[in-house]
Amino acid sequence: MDMKTLIKKYGHVWLLGYAFIYLPWFMYLEKNVTDNYHIMHVALDDLIPFNEYFIIPYFFWFIYVAGAVGYFFFADKKDYYRICTMLFTGMTISLLICSVFPNGTDFRPVVDPEKNVFSKMVSMLYSADTCTNVFPSIHVYNAICVHLAVIKNRKLSKLPIIKYGSLIIMVSICLATVFLKQHSAFDGLGSILMAYIMYHFVYGESLEPGRNEVSQKAIG
Repeated sequence: MDMKTLIKKYGHVWLLGYAFIYLPWFMYLEKNVTDNYHIMHVALDDLIPFNEYFIIPYFFWFIYVAGAVGYFFFADKKDYYRICTMLFTGMTISLLICSVFPNGTDFRPVVDPEKNVFSKMVSMLYSADTCTNVFPSIHVYNAICVHLAVIKNRKLSKLPIIKYGSLIIMVSICLATVFLKQHSAFDGLGSILMAYIMYHFVYGESLEPGRNEVSQKAIG
């Protein structure tokens, strides 16, 4: 395959260059937002127990999101642009909010890394990731974006094991953020609201695969 054909086929890779914007910005906030930030907390947080086993879906988020972007990159360019637009716009909004409204949590428990392998993984997470820049939760937002991309895709939406498997993964990831005490429930609610708004901009109003396209053809 010559270079011209390669560029024509995979030229949409340029969108992934967003990582060079997001990562430095996120790392800057992680390094500089260390005190004097607003504590995110609601009463529901006190009712949710810590559970180290949720570290599995929390870390699986990386595979879930990267796998979805990779799949659409090769399988459906239109839905690739949609999921990237929704993911990257929301992530940018989240960083903007954290930049002008520094926020964090203060309810992480003391974790004994010797208890089991899951507790050790949580301890490693706590060491690598600060308790700041939590609202809205990018973990929750991105998980919702991926699931919406799955159920809006004509092919994947017809595969029950994929559609419902994605739903279970999405819910598990969202729950993991609060059961690991990484986020306040309010962070998740903010992400749900942001995903709802962004969905209408990116996909239109219908959650049914292809409905908008069918309606447009009927009108035409």
